[in-house]
Amino acid sequence: MTKVDIKSLDYQELQAYVAGLGEKSFRGKQIYQWMHEKLAESYDEMSNLSKALRTRLEGETVFTVLKPVQVLTSALDGTQKYLFELEDGNVIESVLMKYKHGNSVCISSQVGCRMGCRFCASTIGGLNRNLTPAEMLEQVYRIQRSSGERVSNLVVMGTGEPLDNYDNLLKFIRMLSDDHGLNISQRNITVSTCGIVPNIHRLALEDLQITLALSLHASNQEKRKQLMPIANKYALPQVLEACRSYFEKTGRRLTFEYSLVGGVNDSQEDARELSGLVGDLNCHVNLIPVNPVKERDYVQPDSGVVQAFKNKLEKNGINVTIRREMGRDIDGACGQLRRKYLNTHFC
Repeated sequence: MTKVDIKSLDYQELQAYVAGLGEKSFRGKQIYQWMHEKLAESYDEMSNLSKALRTRLEGETVFTVLKPVQVLTSALDGTQKYLFELEDGNVIESVLMKYKHGNSVCISSQVGCRMGCRFCASTIGGLNRNLTPAEMLEQVYRIQRSSGERVSNLVVMGTGEPLDNYDNLLKFIRMLSDDHGLNISQRNITVSTCGIVPNIHRLALEDLQITLALSLHASNQEKRKQLMPIANKYALPQVLEACRSYFEKTGRRLTFEYSLVGGVNDSQEDARELSGLVGDLNCHVNLIPVNPVKERDYVQPDSGVVQAFKNKLEKNGINVTIRREMGRDIDGACGQLRRKYLNTHFC
C-alpha cells in the first residue's frame, strides 16, 4: 500500500481523506491545525485525537518532518543557515534572515538543480529530485518552531529552480498563504526563476499576488548564454516579454536579480545596456555582488565598481539597490553548505 503524504494535502484534500477514514469532519480540521498552525513534529503531540486514530494515521501516512543536521549562526549579522536531512537521506539548505521589518526565510525547491548557472554552487552535481509541498513547508515550519519567532516573509531562492517544480510550488504557496495555515501574505512571498518562459506565462494566470524575481545576470543575450545555459533555450527578448505579460496580468512590480561578477558583467557599458533593457518596465533591480564559490573562477567586484554600476543605473532612472550580504561567514551563498557537507560525508 502506498502511504499518503498527509502534509502535502491541502485543507480540502485532508477533509476528504479523513472522511474516507470514516471520521467526522472536525477531525480533519484538528489534524490540519496540528500540522500547519501548531507545527507538530509527530502524531504523538496531537493530544485531542484518539490513540486509535493516531495509530492508524501512523500506519497509513507519511508524516514529513525535516531533521536539522547542521545549524550555523553568522557572527556578523545573526543569519542562521539550516542544513536539513530528508527522509531519503538527501540534504537541503534553508536560511533565516532577521530584519527590522520581520523574519525572512529562504527555502529550497529542489534537491540540486539542473539549470547549470556558471556562478552557482547549487547546480554542481545536477538535479537529484523535486521537493514535495510538505518538504517545502517543513523548511518554514522547522525554522519558525526552532527560532520561536514568526516568519513573515518568504523567498523561494534557495537550491533549485522553482518553476522547474511548478505544480508542487503552486500548492506550497497556496497552503502557506491559506488562513488555515501560517497565513503568510502572498505579497510577502517572492519566487525566483532563471527564466522558464512557458511557466512564467502560466504563473501570471494563477491569480496570485506574489513577487516574481527574474535572475537576469547579464545585459545582453550573448553574455547571458555564457553565464546561464537556460538562455540557449529561451532568448532574452522572450524572457522579458514573459515578464511584461506577468506585470500586465498581475499588477505586481517585477524584480530583476543581477549578480555582479568581477570583469564579466560589471562594466559601465553593461550598466548602460541593462538600463536600456529594463528601463520601460515597472521593476526593481537588485544588484548582488557574487559570492565566491571555490569550484568556480568567478570573483566579486570591488565595492567601487559595484557602487559605480548602481550609480549608472540610477542616473538612467532605474530603481536599484545593492543586496545586503547576509551570512558571508557561514557559506551564505546558495548550495555552498550542502556542497561542503556532501564533500565531507560522501567523498
